[in-house]
Amino acid sequence: QVQLVESGGGLVQTGGSLRLSCGASGSIFSFNYMGWYRQAPGKQRELVAIITSGGNTNYADSVKGRFTISRDNAKNTVYLQLNSLKPEDTAVYFCYAWEQAQKRGSWGQGTQVTVSS
Repeated sequence: QVQLVESGGGLVQTGGSLRLSCGASGSIFSFNYMGWYRQAPGKQRELVAIITSGGNTNYADSVKGRFTISRDNAKNTVYLQLNSLKPEDTAVYFCYAWEQAQKRGSWGQGTQVTVSS
């Protein structure tokens, strides 16, 4: 089973920035895509951004233009740059990886992002 470890969360003021990291225990080449999801209290987990093995990206409308997902294959790490943060971005952010060959998805443990108004 792949291990995913997130880091980089914290408390930031409205308009601030954070960079989240998701380190994988193995090569991220094996993942067809990786992504970031978030879950706010009392709400369902929602997709924030994904990046495919080919580097294609997709974002939720609510974060387009503010968040950027990227990957460093040499470091087996995926990043999520969060800019112009808003209080409604407050949530636990989870890293996710999908392996089509194994028909298997893996989740990280999550990292808390809190944006104060």
